[in-house]
Amino acid sequence: MAKARVSQKRTQVDKANTRMVITVGIAAFIVVFSLVASHALWARMSHQAQVISEKEKARNQLEVNIETVDELQVAYKAFTETNDNVIGGNPQGQGDRDGNNAKIVLDALPSKYDFPGLTTSLEKVIKANGSDINSISGTDDEIAQSGDQADGGPVEVPFELSAAGTYQSTQDLLVLLQRSIRPIQIQTLDLSGTNSELVMALTAVSYYQPERTLEIQTKVVK
Repeated sequence: MAKARVSQKRTQVDKANTRMVITVGIAAFIVVFSLVASHALWARMSHQAQVISEKEKARNQLEVNIETVDELQVAYKAFTETNDNVIGGNPQGQGDRDGNNAKIVLDALPSKYDFPGLTTSLEKVIKANGSDINSISGTDDEIAQSGDQADGGPVEVPFELSAAGTYQSTQDLLVLLQRSIRPIQIQTLDLSGTNSELVMALTAVSYYQPERTLEIQTKVVK
């Protein structure tokens, strides 16, 4: 009889222990699940807050850009619609010194590499001066210059030039090159011959400014 009671008590104790273990296990699972869920929820809230912050920055910048458009249009109109251009020519004319200021700037510093265009301009200047062209040479580096250089400054375009004329025409040609719309920096100069038959040989560089493009960028918020 006593053994039966002891056995019954042990059974009850075992059941109680089992229930306690199950209860503790469920409670531990709930606690761990709550912590993991809370951490995930907090991380998501933090990420959403960063996304909202970045979107607000983009919106504010866009609003500033929109407000600047009108000012830019007014400034551009004032720059191009002048009675005389920056080099004293007629904005509506077709001469060498004519054209509005926007055209003058583009002619002065092209946005693309164009060595044949440079040689054509030099030939025009030399012939207009009355000098004879001996040679215009250089390296047509169009393939190498076709890469993305939008973030850089003006890029040098080296060339060599040889022309013949009188002392006065040679002097005038040097002045024309120095006053050219397109910037030309003479590096070396060699003169040979007489006052009536003078040969000028020089090495120089001109420039072009790679164009900048408007790129819409996306940003990943981590």
